[in-house]
Amino acid sequence: MSETSDERIINLEIKQAFVERGLEELDAVVRGLNLEVERLRKEVSRLQRQLSEEAPGAMRPRLEDEVPPHY
Repeated sequence: MSETSDERIINLEIKQAFVERGLEELDAVVRGLNLEVERLRKEVSRLQRQLSEEAPGAMRPRLEDEVPPHY
């Protein structure tokens, strides 16, 4: 038994509805991931700044490592 034109159109419309729904769901996921990536980029930048600010101090010798001037 072959499908009528109306049945074919209805089936295509059903498939299109599923595709559109899937596309909307994927779009929402991608948008959420984009927000997360931006948040992580900001966090990495903040940590890099923090590390670069602390690095010069980390290179200074501790008092207990310094040799007194009379030695």
